[in-house]
Amino acid sequence: MRAEPTFSVLKRALGASNRLPFRVIHFSVQLDHVHLIVEADRQIALIRGLQGLAIRCARAINRITRHRGPVWCHRYYKHELGTPREVRQAMTYVLLNFRKHLRAAPAVDPRSSGVWFEHWQHAFTPSVWPRLVATPHTWLGAIGWRRAGGALDVSEMPSRRPRR
Repeated sequence: MRAEPTFSVLKRALGASNRLPFRVIHFSVQLDHVHLIVEADRQIALIRGLQGLAIRCARAINRITRHRGPVWCHRYYKHELGTPREVRQAMTYVLLNFRKHLRAAPAVDPRSSGVWFEHWQHAFTPSVWPRLVATPHTWLGAIGWRRAGGALDVSEMPSRRPRR
């Protein structure tokens, strides 16, 4: 999924999914799966937003790979983030997960929304691509997470999935 043709259609599908009341806030595309942090105004908006996103991504992948049929072999894993610490850990997990999967050196993952993230400890050149992720609307997503450790550092290493 990280190969340029597939990633290109995936990032467009992720960007097209940002419609109120459902928003993709952060994402990272790994070799065979995608990590997301999303916001939704209501439970039904979350369910329908994720269903639409899964369908949109599957169709895009099938189109580029010239395959038919299911793309996702498992249902999504959902965990509601409730504290600033959980949100910061989830952001570290999503934005820096390529370090764990690919054993990469500290850097901003070019296959993630980290290229638009504005709260790295050290300044980076922003992406020339239009922003594909939504600005967080919740206090936890916009401000609260910073109370649990401040700006993210690319040298942080996600250890495991956020707690259930």
